[in-house]
Amino acid sequence: MAGHFEATPGGGAAVALDEVEIAILRSLAVQLLELIGPGDEPAEGADPLAALFAEGPSEPPTDPALARLFPEAYGDQDTELRAASAEFRRFTENDLRARKRTDALAVVRTLDGLTVNGDGGAVLELNGDECRNWLGALNDLRLTIGTRLEVSDEDEGEAGSLYRLPDSDPRKPMVMAYLWLGALQETLVETLMP
Repeated sequence: MAGHFEATPGGGAAVALDEVEIAILRSLAVQLLELIGPGDEPAEGADPLAALFAEGPSEPPTDPALARLFPEAYGDQDTELRAASAEFRRFTENDLRARKRTDALAVVRTLDGLTVNGDGGAVLELNGDECRNWLGALNDLRLTIGTRLEVSDEDEGEAGSLYRLPDSDPRKPMVMAYLWLGALQETLVETLMP
């Protein structure tokens, strides 16, 4: 189980993590929450139906990582498609942001609930819902880090440049985190496959 998820009875998954891995995952999830930003929670006693029809932003984010997390629905080739994308964003981005916050918060909460053993590690056990939250958060973390690193499709292959970075390259720690998150994501997906 060390370093990769394994299936557990009942549709869950488990992975052994050491203290450093726990700290890295938690820190990345908190940074993702900060990037996504706070939610617009309805005020106490507010009409719940009004929240369903609340409008979000119509313009795409200017931060490249946020633009990757909240992409244009129809591209921006012409005026008509830009208008359709803006309309789609207005009615979907708030919900998408809320889901991404829920996923990242689930990562933080499950990690905070771990009890580190005498060897400096712990086994993280997730139920089916938590697995889905983790999949979403791992994907969002990889998209964010990949955007910051300007990762291309060619960089991701086995012969890609990510695997050949010298230790002196300042991007090396983030590249290692990006590749590690990808391995976690892949093994989590494999545990959930029938």
